[in-house]
Amino acid sequence: MIHMDQHRDPESMEEGECWAECLDVAVRIARTAGQLVQEAVKQEKSVSSKSTPTDLVTEADQQVEDLIISTLRERFPSHRFIGEESSAAGEKCVLTDNPTWIIDPIDGTCNFVHSFPMVAVSIGFAVKKELEFGVIYHCFDGTLYTARRGHGAFCNGVRLQVSKEKDMSKALILTEIGAKRDPNTLDIFLGNMKKLLSAPVHGVRIIGSSTLALCHVASGAAEAYYQYGLHCWDIAAAAVIIREAGGCVIDTTGGPLDLMSRRVVAAGSQEIADYVVQQLQPISYGRDDHDP
Repeated sequence: MIHMDQHRDPESMEEGECWAECLDVAVRIARTAGQLVQEAVKQEKSVSSKSTPTDLVTEADQQVEDLIISTLRERFPSHRFIGEESSAAGEKCVLTDNPTWIIDPIDGTCNFVHSFPMVAVSIGFAVKKELEFGVIYHCFDGTLYTARRGHGAFCNGVRLQVSKEKDMSKALILTEIGAKRDPNTLDIFLGNMKKLLSAPVHGVRIIGSSTLALCHVASGAAEAYYQYGLHCWDIAAAAVIIREAGGCVIDTTGGPLDLMSRRVVAAGSQEIADYVVQQLQPISYGRDDHDP
């Protein structure tokens, strides 16, 4: 059970104080949701697919999202919500100027199904289309990543700092495959990986969780991350964490991040980000804010 302070009206508070309280609430909910995921890993799972046979969803995804949104809606009734499972169920995925929570209840659902220990709860928050804070909770080991715009990024309370490596030959790069597995998409995906491996780089890793991979960039464990086919709920929280750790998060074209574009390059240094951008051949996915 998540207990909230019912006596304070966020609408009447100064914005900075209000968003700080929202962050505190998000941390509590992420921990509670993460513990629910930990328990669900041990149970028999009911698994189905969404857009493709590899785009998996479980009852736990829906239950955890319901818990997060219902708790937040009770506390902040005027706020808007974008959630992975509600969007899959047909709710429009539109970012407005209103305070908006952007939620991935179980990032790494395929990992969750197989009990592979890279699964996270991700809660991002945007105001006037600007990302304000992010909370990511690693469900298997209890690691908590948090960041608020202008206030730094932290892992279990310890300040995060990205790698400042600028030499691509010394870089470790992370990516994810995406839900599309047709031959043309796989050829482009593997071609992009081949270009980076030929740079050369120290290595390329795929861990099955976009949010946790992005957190590894924020912590300096990897120099960059790129992907086509992820969603706004995969990027929202992590983008704040990486930026507040001193890194950059941009579009695969090299322009500013477009949260709804389903593509991203994140890196500790601008030099590494620019190099990755130059190597990539695009993979076409629809936008999150367009009708399917």
